Amino acid sequence: MALLTSPLTIIQQTPPTTKIFTLCTVVFSLGYMVGSFYAPPVGERSLTNWLGPEHFPYLVVIPGSVLWYPWTLITSMFVETHVIELILSLLVVPPSLRYLERLWGSVETAKFILVTVAASNVIAVGLSWIEYIVIGKPELFLFGMIYRGQSALQCGILVAFTQLIPEHQVQLFGVIKVRVKTLPMAYVTYSNVMCIIGYQAPFILIQFGWLVSWVWLRFYKRTVLEGSLGGVTTHGDRSETFAFVNWFPPFAHKPVSALSTFVYTHAVRFKLVHSSGSSAPNENDLELNNGGYAPLPGGARAEAERRRAMALKALDQRMAAASNSQPANQSPIVSQAPVIPKAGHGHASSSSRKLSVTSIPTDPKAHNSDENSTR
Repeated sequence: MALLTSPLTIIQQTPPTTKIFTLCTVVFSLGYMVGSFYAPPVGERSLTNWLGPEHFPYLVVIPGSVLWYPWTLITSMFVETHVIELILSLLVVPPSLRYLERLWGSVETAKFILVTVAASNVIAVGLSWIEYIVIGKPELFLFGMIYRGQSALQCGILVAFTQLIPEHQVQLFGVIKVRVKTLPMAYVTYSNVMCIIGYQAPFILIQFGWLVSWVWLRFYKRTVLEGSLGGVTTHGDRSETFAFVNWFPPFAHKPVSALSTFVYTHAVRFKLVHSSGSSAPNENDLELNNGGYAPLPGGARAEAERRRAMALKALDQRMAAASNSQPANQSPIVSQAPVIPKAGHGHASSSSRKLSVTSIPTDPKAHNSDENSTR
């Protein structure tokens, strides 16, 4: 019975975005496989009957027909054309999205998925059209390139893990141990090899997924600071450890830093990204020669830290005010009554001053009445 209830429990505990994503992946992939199995031969296809893995423009991205089927920029990520690809995607992507969704929330996770996949497909379509304009061969670049699958999202998830847990070690095949921060570039290297040997589609989506996901997490992702008053939010992660130049080996830091600084300067000028609070970029705003973004007093990250400090200061003031608002007459409980030693009348005035410290009342009126009674 435990084995039967276990999958149901997992489904119930899965966040909504991950649940919808997994369901769509299964339905769209199986539907594509069934449609391809019953597709007519190539010679018998027509404008109304052209199913098949070569031409299926209703679910996958084909550069020559994407203008008539723009929704494929999103639906293509749910289509895995082979059973092995589908199984691997279901084993890797949903558990990763479940982890991210519990950290980010359903809305931010959905934004991350849509932006990473859609923007990667748009760049891939643009590249195919450029290749067609320069080289020609529409049958290859416009109708022979089929972009589908979750490779872009997989690389984007690796980038997100690099931001969150860069030093975490992963054991591959029970033998190889690697750090999470090395996985994205290893996946990009695999994409480069596949593109060089002639498999541009869909493996080039890995490179675009890496770039798009980093830009989104670096500049645009919305984050609410924990413990802040008024719900202070920031956009992106401008930390030095997540700088673009850190994806590359040290010998390439200088040229990559110069290029990234140039791109960032113009992106700020055209208001594509949030500036660091100054009207014009300066050397502290951009990618430095050491390979990182320096947190500025006016920058987004420094502004968040300043607001967090102000929130903590306000919280301390509120706690201090609450403690001071207690009535002044709520003093510690008197543990002993006044002890007046039995002495002669001549020593009454002197002995009456030798009272216990804890027996002195805090009320001035009570203190005066005690002195009068003693006299």
